[in-house]
Amino acid sequence: MRDIWKPPLEREVRDELNFHLEMRIRELVDRGMTPAAAREEAARRLGDVPTMRARLEQLGEERDRTMRRTEWFTEFSHDVRYAWRYLRSNPGFALVALLTLAIGIGATTAIFSAVYSVVLKPLPFAEPDRVMLVGERPDGGDVSVGNYADLKRDNHSFATLGAIFWTNFNLAADDRPERILGARVTHDYFSTFGVQPQLGRLFTADEDRAGQPLVAVLSHRLWVRRYGADPKVLGMELRLNGLVHTIIGVMPADFDFTVDTEEVWTPAAFTAQQWSEHDGHFMTVYGRLKPGVEPSAAKVDLERIMARLRTQFPDANSQIAASVQPMFAQFVGNARPRLLVLLGAVGMVLLIGCVNVANLLLARGSNRARELSVRAALGAGRGRVIRQLFTESVVLAFGAGVVGIGLAFVGLRILIATAPTGVPRLEQAAIDGPALLFAAAAAALSALLVGLLPALRTACVDLGLALRVGGRGASGTAREWTKLALVSAEVAVALVLLIGAALLIRTGLNLSRLDPGFDPRGVLSARITLPKQQYLEWDRVVDAFTRLATELEQAPGVQSAGITSQVPLGPGGGSNGIVPEGRPLEGSSAIETRLRLITPGYLGTMRIALRAGRDFSPNDRTGAPRVTIVSEKFAKIAFPGQNAIGKRVVCCEGGPGLPIPWKEIVGVAAEVRANGLDTEAPPEFYLPIAQAPPDAWDWIQRSVMIVARGAGDPSALTAQIRSAVDRLDRSVPLYGISTMDERLAGSLAQQRFNTELLVALGVIGLVLAAIGIYGVIAYFVAQRTRELGIRMALGATPRDVVKLVVGEGVVPVAIGLAVGLLGAALATRAIASELRGVSATDPMTFVAVAGLLAAVALGAMLVPARRATNVDALVAIRED
Repeated sequence: MRDIWKPPLEREVRDELNFHLEMRIRELVDRGMTPAAAREEAARRLGDVPTMRARLEQLGEERDRTMRRTEWFTEFSHDVRYAWRYLRSNPGFALVALLTLAIGIGATTAIFSAVYSVVLKPLPFAEPDRVMLVGERPDGGDVSVGNYADLKRDNHSFATLGAIFWTNFNLAADDRPERILGARVTHDYFSTFGVQPQLGRLFTADEDRAGQPLVAVLSHRLWVRRYGADPKVLGMELRLNGLVHTIIGVMPADFDFTVDTEEVWTPAAFTAQQWSEHDGHFMTVYGRLKPGVEPSAAKVDLERIMARLRTQFPDANSQIAASVQPMFAQFVGNARPRLLVLLGAVGMVLLIGCVNVANLLLARGSNRARELSVRAALGAGRGRVIRQLFTESVVLAFGAGVVGIGLAFVGLRILIATAPTGVPRLEQAAIDGPALLFAAAAAALSALLVGLLPALRTACVDLGLALRVGGRGASGTAREWTKLALVSAEVAVALVLLIGAALLIRTGLNLSRLDPGFDPRGVLSARITLPKQQYLEWDRVVDAFTRLATELEQAPGVQSAGITSQVPLGPGGGSNGIVPEGRPLEGSSAIETRLRLITPGYLGTMRIALRAGRDFSPNDRTGAPRVTIVSEKFAKIAFPGQNAIGKRVVCCEGGPGLPIPWKEIVGVAAEVRANGLDTEAPPEFYLPIAQAPPDAWDWIQRSVMIVARGAGDPSALTAQIRSAVDRLDRSVPLYGISTMDERLAGSLAQQRFNTELLVALGVIGLVLAAIGIYGVIAYFVAQRTRELGIRMALGATPRDVVKLVVGEGVVPVAIGLAVGLLGAALATRAIASELRGVSATDPMTFVAVAGLLAAVALGAMLVPARRATNVDALVAIRED
C-alpha cells in the first residue's frame, strides 16, 4: 500500500533532477564561471532532460511496484501464519468448518471429473466438431447401402463419408471361441475421423471390394489383451467366424473411445448387388464437413439428394429425411443432461456447506470484536482487518481443498463402480489436471463465499463500543439478520435438492408397479451367433435353431425354452414397415413395427399373455400358410375398433412381379415394454422361425437369444444351455448370459443411480441445513443469556422463552421454504424427462417435502430453545 506521506513520483523525479542541476551550477560557479554561464554549462552536461525524466519515472515505478509487492507478500505471509495459529488454537471450529467444505469440494470435484471425461473432453481426433452423424431420420437413423452410395457420390458438403455397421465375431481360441464386438466399415471410415494406425496401415479401396483377400485392423485394447502388445502382430492370421483374416494394422489407444466399443474392424466389401439395394437401413454413416460448410447447409444439400431417392425408390425410402448432427452429441447422448444435473446438485451441497461455515465465522467474528478493537487501537486500518479475516477463510478453504481432493479420489472410484453401464468414457475419468484446477477454483470460490461477508460484517462493528463492553452485545441487529438470511438461503437450497430427490423416488415407485408384459422370474437368457460360412443356407439355420430349442426343452431342470431374435430389454433386433390389409401397398402406408423371430415355445416361456387367438405351433413351417402374431398396440393402430384375428398384413419379403406375401394374424399378444419400464411398449409382430424370410438371417446376422425357464435359480440353467449349444456346434460360443430379472433391473439402473445419488445429496443438504439452523439459534441463545435470565427473573415462563427463541428462527425458515418452493418449480424442469407418472411440479410432493424440512428445522430450533429454559436467572444477571 502506498504511503500517503510519500510525494508523487513525478515530483520526486523533478526534485532529484533539480538537485543535481543546482549542485553542478554551484560547482562551476566555485571554479570561476558566472552564474548564467554555469547554468548553461550544467544544463548541457546534464543532457536530454525529458528522456532522462521519463527513464527515471519508469525506474521509480518499477521500484515502487517491487516494494508494494514485497510488502504485500510479507503481510500476506504474516496473515497466513496468524490464521494458521488461530485455527490451531480453535481445533473444534477448524475441524468442523474444514470437513464441511471438504465434503462439498470433494463431491463437486468427483462429479466434475465425470462431466469433463464424458461431456467436455474433446474426442481424440482432429476437429471433432466437423464430424457429423448423417442419418435418414430426425434422430439420426440408419442408412441403406444404396442410399449411402448416392449420398457419397452426389453430395457437395462432405470431404469424406464413412459407414460402419457393428457385428459380433467368433474369435477362434485354443479351447473355446471367444465372442467379441467388431465392425465392418467402408475404407474411408477411418479417414473421416482423420486418424492413423499406431502400427501398420488401414484398408485400401481395393480391399473394400467383394472377393478380395480378407484383412483386419485391431483395436489397441484387443492388441494388448490377445497379443501382449507384440509389434510383430502385423501379418499374423486372425480367424473370425471361421474365416482367416490377415492383420494389417493396430489403432492407437485413444481410438478406443469407451471400454465397450468394437475391438476389430474388417472391410464392408459390399457386392455390386448390395450397392444397388436401397432397402435394409442398417449402417451408421459419419461425414467430415468440407472447410467453410455449416451443418445446416449440409442438411439442405443431403435433403436435395433424399428428395430424389424418395421419388426414385418409394417403397424403400418413402419416409426418409436428411439428418445432420454433430457426432459428439450422438456419442454423449442423454448422459450430458444427467451429469450436469448431478453437478448442479453437488454444487448446491457445497453452497449449503459454505453458508454453514460463513455463519460459523460470523459467530466467531462477534466473539472476536474486542480483539479486533485492540488491533484497531494499535493502528490497524479497517481494510487491514478485513484482509486478515479473509486470509483466515482462504487458509481454511484451501486446506479443505486439499482434503477434498483426497475425498474426490475415493468418491470418483465409487461413482465409476456404481454407475450404470452405457455412460461413454466414464471409466476414463480421473483426478487429473482439469480436475485439480476445478478443485482449486472450487476452493477459491468457497473462500470468497465463506469469508468475504463475515470479514466485512466483523470489521464493520463499532470497535469503540466493542472495546468498552468486551465484545458482548456488540454484534448488532444487522449482523443477526445476516446470519438469519444465510439460514434462509440454505433452507431454500436444501428444499430444492429434497424435492428433486422425492420426485425421482416417486418415479421409481411408479415404475416398479408397471407390468413389463412378461414374467422375468426364473428365466435365463443367453446369446449365440452361427457363423455365416458354416451356416450359409437359411434352411440349415432354421433346422439348427429348431433342434436347439427342442433339445433344451427336454433338458433336466428346464420347464420350458424358446428362441427369439431379440429378448425384451436385450441387444439386437430390428424393425420393419408393415402394411395392414385394406391400405395401399406402398411405403407411406407402412407401420414401423419391431420384428421378433420366435420358436413356438417362446411366448409360453416368457409368459407373454395371448389376448386373442393362438400361439405358433410346429405346423407353422415353410410351405404352410404364412402366419404372424401381433402385439395389442399394433392391433389398435392397424385395426382400430376391430378384431385383428384373421386380418392380413404384408411385410418383409416379396418384390416386383412376385405374389404378395400376405401373412394372417393368428394371435394378439400383450404389450411388452421391450425397451425398459421407463418407455412405452412399441408395436411388435412375431414370425415363426420356420417361416422367417431368408434375408432375415442376414438382417440379424444369424444371432438369436435362448430363453429357458426353471423352477429354482435360473443361473443354474447355464450348464444345460451351454451343453445343448456344444452338442449343436462346439465352435459356437455362448455369451450375453443374464437372467431376465437382471435385465429388468439393468433397464432401471440409470434411473436408480440418479435417484440414489440425488437422495444422498438431499439428505446431506438436509443434515447441513439442520446443523446450520441449530448453530444460529444456539448462538442466539448464547448471546442473549443475560437477557433471557432477566426475563425469567421478571416472571417469563419456559414456554415464553421457547416461543421467543423459536420465533427468531421461524421467519428465516419460512422465507427459505417460500424461496425454495419457487426455485424447485424452476429447477425440477431439468429432470422432467426422467420422471414417470409424476409431474415436475407435483403439488403433493412439494407440500410433503416442505413439511418434512419445516419439521426438521423446528426440531433443530427446539433443542437450543429448551436449553435456554434451563438458564439460571441469578447467574445470568450477575454476568458482566
